[in-house]
Amino acid sequence: MDFLMSGLAACGACLFTNPLEVVKTRMQLQGELQAPGTYQRHYRNVFHAFITIGKVDGLAALQKGLAPALLYQFLMNGIRLGTYGLAEAGGYLHTAEGNLSPARSAAAGAMAGVMGAYLGSPIYMVKTHLQAQAASEIAVGHQYKHQGMFQALIKIGQKHGLVGLWRGAVGGLPRVIIGSSTQLCTFSSTKDLMTQWEVFPPQSWKVALAAAMVSGIVVVLAMTPFDVVSTRLYNQPTDTQGKGLMYRGMLDALLQTARTEGIFGMYKGIGASYFRLGPHTVLSLFFWDQLRILYYTYTK
Repeated sequence: MDFLMSGLAACGACLFTNPLEVVKTRMQLQGELQAPGTYQRHYRNVFHAFITIGKVDGLAALQKGLAPALLYQFLMNGIRLGTYGLAEAGGYLHTAEGNLSPARSAAAGAMAGVMGAYLGSPIYMVKTHLQAQAASEIAVGHQYKHQGMFQALIKIGQKHGLVGLWRGAVGGLPRVIIGSSTQLCTFSSTKDLMTQWEVFPPQSWKVALAAAMVSGIVVVLAMTPFDVVSTRLYNQPTDTQGKGLMYRGMLDALLQTARTEGIFGMYKGIGASYFRLGPHTVLSLFFWDQLRILYYTYTK
């Protein structure tokens, strides 16, 4: 039940934040491996990107990749939050004195995140391809011509086999390890502190909301460079064997991006990441917390 509630909570958040994921993906691919000022900036900022995509690709384009995004969120977060919730309920995250251990919480969050992300990697890759697809005048990054999620998965599977479907999976793990451990650790720690300090009434939804807002800020700062690299690894063109033509792996992508685009290249799309990750973190953790409270209230 914990896995189901976790998956549903993440899907609920995804419906609201997917347009920001589309914007973030395109901003991260814009000017890929090009020095600043040497390329045309189709997307100047988050709000300009929204207007440009809506005007050129149509409003429906802001929900591109929604099917794989929902499926990925259900799989990834169902496993991630569900596993973490079981560890929390089992008392594995607390010390002998009953206090929450930040180290155990971070380790549990990272391990749960790795499991979910690796299993959901093919879905995430297809989501990235679909969200990057745009009209030629505002296209950024390599353009895959997929018709939809299932067609893309079948096409990649037939062409490159299982290895092709899990391409970029290992390179995407640091993003998830850092994001998941910081998110769940800061959420649980902040929630614990607020409960101890009695900032809000016990069991108030405001506790979960405030803790999720703090968690969102930390996650964006820690995760964005790895998120940029992950998007590029998934979206790069491949040879006939399914090997990436631009990057050999995560470290190579990080070094090439830093060398060509500078430190700001590592943080491309941070505005969209914050606007997307902030609300997504708030909504998914808030829905998760409320669903668990409802479930345990009515099943006892």
